[in-house]
Amino acid sequence: MQDPNEDTEWNDILRDFGILPPKEEPKDEIEEMVLRLQKEAMVKPYEKMTLAELKETEDEFDDEDMRAIEIYREKRLQEWKVLKKKQKFGELREISGNQYVNEVTNAEKDVWVIIHLYRSSIPMCLLVNQHLSLLARKFPETKFVKAIVNSCIEHYHDNCLPTIFVYKNGQIEGKFIGIIECGGINLKLEELEWKLAEVGAIQTDLEENPKRAIVDVMVSSIRNTSIYDDTDSSNSDNEDTK
Repeated sequence: MQDPNEDTEWNDILRDFGILPPKEEPKDEIEEMVLRLQKEAMVKPYEKMTLAELKETEDEFDDEDMRAIEIYREKRLQEWKVLKKKQKFGELREISGNQYVNEVTNAEKDVWVIIHLYRSSIPMCLLVNQHLSLLARKFPETKFVKAIVNSCIEHYHDNCLPTIFVYKNGQIEGKFIGIIECGGINLKLEELEWKLAEVGAIQTDLEENPKRAIVDVMVSSIRNTSIYDDTDSSNSDNEDTK
């Protein structure tokens, strides 16, 4: 079969009658490169600069550029403010009892606050503090604080520790009181993350409850043990009948 792109007189005749499509012109790589460079040159240099770099080089631009720079600078500044607002916390801070109202109950509007009441002599409390410290860095838009329980509540019973309260707009949205509610002495970081996400205090990227896999294994083990026991009992009954 003859190549329709072949440069022949017969193909030219067929193209004139519209039987063949117009001949494809070979792409000029140099021309393409020039067009690409021109397109890149149309991007103003300030669109790739930080706010500090804009300040240093603003004398190099003309009036039109300066007007565009001011608009761009304001846009970048607003984006930076939004980012800083979302990431204003990022650590587990220690507070005292007399700071509770200002830091927790009267915290900023729509800000989630997680407070851990603890006693350093209780190992589970130390584990929760360790996990919360990591979660505070992972979710800097949420406020994480801790307080020695005696400074907040007098005569609080050790059986109620650790205690985690979750606040938003002055209201308690979630609470975990005691070792069992907090997840047990073998509490994993992901398990605590899931608990706080269920309340709404953080936006986790976990797709399912990490505790569920453990529960499924336990249920499966119990079921298998039950079947095994039933089988042994059945065999024993058969032997007694004989």
